[in-house]
Amino acid sequence: MARRAQLIGGLAFIAAAVIAPFLPDWVVSLATIAFANALVVLGLIVLWRAGLVSFGQALYYCIGAYVVALIGRWIGFGDAIVLVLLGGISAGLVSFLIGFLIARYREIFFAMLSLALSMILYGVLVKTESLGSTDGFSVLTPTFLGYTPHGEALNLTLYWFTLAICALSALGVGAYFRSIAGALAAAVRDNEIRVEFLGVSVARVIHAKVVIAGVLGGLGGALAALAIGHVDPNMAYWTTSGSFVFVAILAGAGSVAAAFVGSLLFEAIRSLAVDVVPEFWQMILGSALLVTILFVPEGLGSLVFRLRRKKAKPS
Repeated sequence: MARRAQLIGGLAFIAAAVIAPFLPDWVVSLATIAFANALVVLGLIVLWRAGLVSFGQALYYCIGAYVVALIGRWIGFGDAIVLVLLGGISAGLVSFLIGFLIARYREIFFAMLSLALSMILYGVLVKTESLGSTDGFSVLTPTFLGYTPHGEALNLTLYWFTLAICALSALGVGAYFRSIAGALAAAVRDNEIRVEFLGVSVARVIHAKVVIAGVLGGLGGALAALAIGHVDPNMAYWTTSGSFVFVAILAGAGSVAAAFVGSLLFEAIRSLAVDVVPEFWQMILGSALLVTILFVPEGLGSLVFRLRRKKAKPS
């Protein structure tokens, strides 16, 4: 079953890469940002499987974005591969340090503490003029192992690069879910005391999940910074974290692929709503969330499992 899912996911990524040159530039840009944000959502799913909800993933998203922008601004280095890796590593180091504190909390305390840490970063960035204050600053045009594309070529190259990072991340998270550490998520969510009696440290398990989510958030922020070409403190604001949680609810925690499908659907609905009815786009997004909660409470990923159950039932 896992190999079949990997094959389908791989074919989907290949198809997404092949059709890109035939799509309008704005669609490619939208998909690039959607896939970048999907990495943050994937990190939320890692936490969600253990019963944890973070309202502060924008912290790592913003760190990854600002690392990319600052390296280009201060050093003039613009290789996208190195910059994205540095963005993910930097966010991972921060999440590792924060994990010693946040791994001790659960439920609403975990959510609110993560939100508070994100808002602290937002406040620091707003008050720091050398980092652009509320306006932020632009990102250096990226290169790819010496190749410097421009215009439509840059748009496509960033899209393919983002797809590659997403595919590798999806494979890694999928392998983690199938490992013993990943399988412990359900046990931690249901009964932490029993897990401790098995000789497993729940704090360490949660700490590892916080770090994984942080790295994914940093990678997503780094890719988004390259795609948008600009960074600002709003990347750490609570509404940014809220949009990631929105997509996580839309996608559900049952499937890795659902994070990418949900993110694409969210960006498509938001863009269409802003273009068609700009005065009511928030209402449309809220209605989409309400419909999801009422009719698909476990997210889009649960639809696949529903179909499998129906096929498994005897006629």
